[in-house]
Amino acid sequence: MNGGESMDLSGKFLIAMPGMGDRRFERSVILLCRHSGQGAMGLIVNKPRPDLAFPALLEQVGLDCAPGSREIRVHFGGPVELGRGFVLHSDDYHNQPATLDVAEGFALTGTMDILEALAKGEGPRDVLVALGYAGWGPGQLEAEILHNAWLTCDAPPELVFSGDASAKWGAALGLLGIDPVMLSAAAGRA
Repeated sequence: MNGGESMDLSGKFLIAMPGMGDRRFERSVILLCRHSGQGAMGLIVNKPRPDLAFPALLEQVGLDCAPGSREIRVHFGGPVELGRGFVLHSDDYHNQPATLDVAEGFALTGTMDILEALAKGEGPRDVLVALGYAGWGPGQLEAEILHNAWLTCDAPPELVFSGDASAKWGAALGLLGIDPVMLSAAAGRA
């Protein structure tokens, strides 16, 4: 990237480097949902919340979960607005203007209608529910990338929506041909 270009990483992974210094993002894989000159917003896709099940979340917003509806895990999406929910999903569901097209294969909806659909066992094919998000002001993310806090790469939907959250960080690094063991061993030797 030369000095005059702006980068748009919408729909890409941010992969936390070891030793970044912020425990909230340790070993995080973030799908960037929006990236522009005004800043960036994304969701951590590999940190399920053990303290909150989807039926309990639905109950908190006054919805009943239909019997036999699919298992959906609630994730920690990031440290900003922890009470705000987002549904990252496959692009086969749209409720304009509430649905944001992120990139091919991904859309984001943060309104009650998608929760209502999911509660009935309907809605998009692939779903990741998150509370909170990760956000950056203008130029902040670019500076963090230049300081080697994050690696970036394409985000395959099958990895984003995979049920094995604990394997996502290593798998995302693997997309770049990086062995996490080697990366961890090399970290910290400044």
